[in-house]
Formats: sequence, structure tokens, C-alpha cells
Amino acid sequence: MANQNTGGGFSHEKIETNNFLMIVMILLVLAVGGLVEIVPLFFQKSTTEPIKGLQPYTALQLAGRDIYQREGCYNCHSQMIRPFRAETLRYGPYSVAGEFVYDHPFQWGSKRTGPDLARVGGKYSDEWHRIHLNNPRDVVPESNMPAYSWLEKTLVDETTIQAHMKGLRTVGTPYTDEQIAKAPDEIKGKTEIEAVIAYLQVLGIHRK
Repeated sequence: MANQNTGGGFSHEKIETNNFLMIVMILLVLAVGGLVEIVPLFFQKSTTEPIKGLQPYTALQLAGRDIYQREGCYNCHSQMIRPFRAETLRYGPYSVAGEFVYDHPFQWGSKRTGPDLARVGGKYSDEWHRIHLNNPRDVVPESNMPAYSWLEKTLVDETTIQAHMKGLRTVGTPYTDEQIAKAPDEIKGKTEIEAVIAYLQVLGIHRK
């Protein structure tokens, strides 16, 4: 009996025996599947609109966020509470996309050498955070976090904040011309530890 798959086209056998073709087909399937999963999210209000009360970071908070990223804090602390009972009992309400629409890049993740920081805002005083950043073991004896004592001795660089805010505005953060113009004066003379604390104190405060 004649083989019906001897002609042209992509027969099952041809795909299986051609490594290059198999790779191309796999990548095509993954690309289509990814688009089907991701594209609708760009049109859902729950993922594109800020939750009630959420405001863009102030100049000082934004500077603190930059320092947080510079020092690699995200390597040990996530900012994502997953919708599981154990997570919500320990940290509070689970995270939703609307909390992070002004975060570029967002700090989600599940890597936790240290506790999740998604709801740390208002949990401790500014003084607690200052002591903790200078020497974590003064407030958490079992902590293995390194000290960041230089943050208290270093002033925030106010010369780059306007460019950063303008860049964020191009991707949707609603900074006004007035906010951008005032930004350098708002952070001038502030220490890096003050900026980081300002950032930490606003994390998750709208869903507590």
C-alpha cells in the first residue's frame, strides 16, 4: 500500500526526524501560546489600572527604590505575596497587579532569604529601619543580612532624578512637569538611608 505521506508538506515523520524543523515548530508553538496567555492581560483593568489610593513614588521614594535595586535587596527579599493561606497569614493580603503598575521593573518573585517586603510599609518605625539597615542584628539577632552602614553617610544624587522621572513618564507613570521640576530640591541633602526608608514605608500600605 502506498505511503500517503511521501509528498511535500510537514508530515509527522518529517518533523520528528529533522532537528532544525522540530526546534522551529516548538518555538512557534511556545510563541503562540505565550501570546495567547500574555496579550489579554494588556487589556484587563485589573492588571493595567492602579488600585484605589495608589500614587506614583515621590522623588525621595523613587531614589530609595533605585538604591534598593542598586544594593541587590531583591536578591533576598521578594515583594509578592502569593494567594496561599500560609502566605496571607504571615504577610497579609495577597499581591495584585494593580499595586505595581508604577513599578518599572516590578520586584515580584519568590526568592526569600529574608522575609517578603510587599506589606512592610508602616509595619516598623523609621528609627527601626535605620537601626536595621545600619546593623540588622541590633533588632533581629538571628538575621544574616549584611549591614548597610554607608547609606547613612552618603547623600542621594539629585542630578539624575529628573531624567529618571521623565523616562518613567514615557511608560505611563503620570508625573507632572511640576513634580519633575521640584524633584531635585525634594531630595537634595537627603541621605541614602532616608531614601530607602521612605521607599520601604510606602510598600503595600494601600491593601492592609
